[in-house]
This record gives sequence, C-alpha cells and structure tokens, in this order.
Amino acid sequence: MNTSINFPNLGIHLSNVGKSISIGGFEIAYYGMIIACGMILGLCIAMWVAKKTNQNPDQYFDVALYAIPIALIGARAYYVIFSWDQYKDNLIHILYFREGGLAIFGGVIAAVITFYVYVKIKKQNFWLMADTACVGLVLGQIIGRWGNFFNREAHGGVTTCFLRMGLVENGALQYFHPTFLYESVWNLTGFVVLHFLSKKRKFDGQMFLAYLAWYGAGRMVIEGLRTDSLWLGPVRVSQLLAAVTMLLSLGILLYQAIFVRHDPAKMQVNRVAAAEAAKAAEAQPEETAEPEDAASEPEDEVSEETESSEESKE
Repeated sequence: MNTSINFPNLGIHLSNVGKSISIGGFEIAYYGMIIACGMILGLCIAMWVAKKTNQNPDQYFDVALYAIPIALIGARAYYVIFSWDQYKDNLIHILYFREGGLAIFGGVIAAVITFYVYVKIKKQNFWLMADTACVGLVLGQIIGRWGNFFNREAHGGVTTCFLRMGLVENGALQYFHPTFLYESVWNLTGFVVLHFLSKKRKFDGQMFLAYLAWYGAGRMVIEGLRTDSLWLGPVRVSQLLAAVTMLLSLGILLYQAIFVRHDPAKMQVNRVAAAEAAKAAEAQPEETAEPEDAASEPEDEVSEETESSEESKE
C-alpha cells in the first residue's frame, strides 16, 4: 500500500505516513493520540481562561470527566445512526471504536448537553461557563482534525486547487480537497476571533453563540466538498445541522445587538471582579491605620521630652 501524501504547491512531499505506532506489539492509532492531545490541550486552555477570569478552574476539570467520554459515545452514536446499513447485520461492530467511525458533530452535541446538565445541577451560570469552555472546544477541534490527515480520510473530491492533496488510490495518484485542513484553518481563525471578542464582549453567552455561528458557517461550506458525508435521504446531515446552528446563533446575536441594551458590568466575570475590588478597598484603610498610629507615638515622645526639659529649667 502506498502511504505517501503530498501537497505539491506547498512543496510538501511525505513518502511514508503511517496510521499507527506499535508499542509492545500493540498498535496505537495516530488518530486516537491526536484526538486525545486535542482534548487535553482544550481542557488546559479552558482552565487557564477560567483562572484568568476569576472562575474556579476545577469546575471545568470536573465537567470534562463526564463530557469527554460522553462526547466519544455521542460521536460514535451519530455515525452509527446515519450509517445504519453498515452495522445492522454486525451490531457488535458498533463497539469497535478502533475501526473508526466518529462524527465530530455528534461529539459536540453530546458534550454540550452533558455540560448543560452538569452546570444546572451545580447551579452555575451556564452562559458564562459556555463562553469559557468554547475556547477549549475550538482548540480541540483545530488539533483533532489532523487525525484525519493520518487516516487519509475526510477529504473532498478530485480538484486542481492550490492546496490540493495528493494520495495514491486504486494504484493511481489523485489530488483531492484537503477538507480536514480547511476546517482546521477555519477553526484556527475562529480561535483568534474569539480571543479578541473576549476583550469586548457585552453579555454572558456572546462568545459561545459566536463560536456556534462561526463553526456552523465553515462546516456548512466545507461539508459540501466532502466525499464521505453522512446522508439523510438527499441531504447531508452535518451540512443541514451546521446551517441550522449558524442561523439560530446569528439570529440570537442580532436580536441581542439590536433590541437588548447590555451593561457589561452585569456580566458574571465583571461582578466578581468588582466585588473583589470592593473588598480590597475596604481592607485598605485598616492597613494604613497602623502606620498612622505608629507615627503618632514618636510625636508623643517628643512632646513628653519637651515638657520635661521645661520643668528642669524652672
């Protein structure tokens, strides 16, 4: 089997790109390793943002313990449901995750539902935590898409475009749309956009809605180029969901921008910061009171010495 991958216009020619690494006779897929790295780094960045915005980072670690495994199950379930003909006669293969067959949209849906339930049980602010978590989520997607590179999957149809990717299929070199690359770069751009938006957001939930709109817009277009889409009749399922997600999110953002007057001071992060500043201001007079008392002691001593010297003169 020819395992070469090349991007001729970028000057990249890789002659031997394997799909896994063998450790002690056990094959570990690069796909799984990259997905795991994406999840870990995504969690780390979410916890970092939480700490920076006066939240409790441990809450994000705790919810990840539930959200990550459920997201994997959701990604698998989504794929199996829309590829039922492939599994209906071999149900046991539904459990064979190592054979591939994960749909990121299913993972995102499952993760968001799990996140919502957890936050409500813990009686936290869902929109605030969603704003923080979406930064880690999009970073995980940026990294995770490169698992498709090693699997030589999730690419588009034959093309002559500048970024075309060369693969040997059926004994012949063909060039395809590297849709995994398109989506990774699109999400990277979204990551930068969210970073700057975080400095100017006006209400809790704004970043999360912006993420959904951004991801939905990109996925809607990119999905139309892929050759391995999951179908529901004549419709690409992920393309339909991406369009609905984008339109709903944009609709809410536009409504908030036009009809709702927001006071950034009411955001949870700013309220916490204001409360801490107030506490610091209250503590300040107590700290400065001691030096004043200490300064008055030498004055008393000087006055006593003056009085005693006057008495001695008399």
